[in-house]
Amino acid sequence: MPLIKILTEADLRRAVPLDLDAVACVESAFAALARGGVVMPPILSMDIAEQNGEVDVKTAYVPGLASFAIKMSPGFFDNPKKGLPSTSGLMILFSSSTGVVEALLLDNGYLTDVRTAAAGAVAAKHLAPETAKTACILGAGAQAKLQLQALCLVRPIESVSFWARDVAKAGLAAEEMAGLLGIKASAADDLQQAVTSADVIVSTTPSAKPLIKAEWLRPGQHITAMGSDQHHKNELEPACLARADLYVPDRLSQTAILGELHHAIAAGVIEKDRRFDELGDIVAGKVTARRTPEDLTICDLTGTGIQDTAIATFARQRAEATGAGTRFES
Repeated sequence: MPLIKILTEADLRRAVPLDLDAVACVESAFAALARGGVVMPPILSMDIAEQNGEVDVKTAYVPGLASFAIKMSPGFFDNPKKGLPSTSGLMILFSSSTGVVEALLLDNGYLTDVRTAAAGAVAAKHLAPETAKTACILGAGAQAKLQLQALCLVRPIESVSFWARDVAKAGLAAEEMAGLLGIKASAADDLQQAVTSADVIVSTTPSAKPLIKAEWLRPGQHITAMGSDQHHKNELEPACLARADLYVPDRLSQTAILGELHHAIAAGVIEKDRRFDELGDIVAGKVTARRTPEDLTICDLTGTGIQDTAIATFARQRAEATGAGTRFES
């Protein structure tokens, strides 16, 4: 019988920090998506409204990779009130040639957090102004802090403001990141001012109502919106997309039904059949990203199965190199 490798969250945290290698892994996944041949079915998504929760299942087969992953990712957003993290989950790696289970990655959502933050870094690398120094982060949870760390890997950020409904939590996030990154960080009590004054805005909340208004935006800014990954979630006023010089989805077919684009179409500010180049097209050099310093750009990240296959295979390779994990016979 085949041997299966079990990797715990602790194993995976040691093997896969959020660094430039992780960003490059996810960047290459977007490029592969643009080249074609990837098999990536629609997200299987289950909404558990009465518990303020959801479960997503994502996967992708990538030609040339020896394995593919299936990821199960619950998000229960009242969990912090219960002393529990909002996200959890696991990934399973299968052989691309035989379908045999090769590894069980018990990451409790850690790899999803890393690949999501890395996607934010990819978006900023290709779309944000190269001289961007100020950032505004909407949210104060784990992903908000990871997005800032990822942004700082690719842009010379000197100061950041965190905005959250819980101002005290935003203050704690700012204090932690100031110590970790050595940058100026503060909590914002005026969201409009924080957004208007930032070169890069990253929204990370599960909000069901728009938080950012189009009238707050100015030329030269970049927005990465990654909180809207369900039909009911919406962080940007639909008019923001109409105002943008460049709107970039991670996967157009997903953002049209789950992302910020979904709400812009529903509001009638974007035509339903309008086509947009995807982030992978920009990464692969097929299309031009920011054309002038004054361009206002928006990247709509809903999370793709190819990111999960990429980070899972990367994690297994890193773990194998150090002998981490436990093998057992199935």
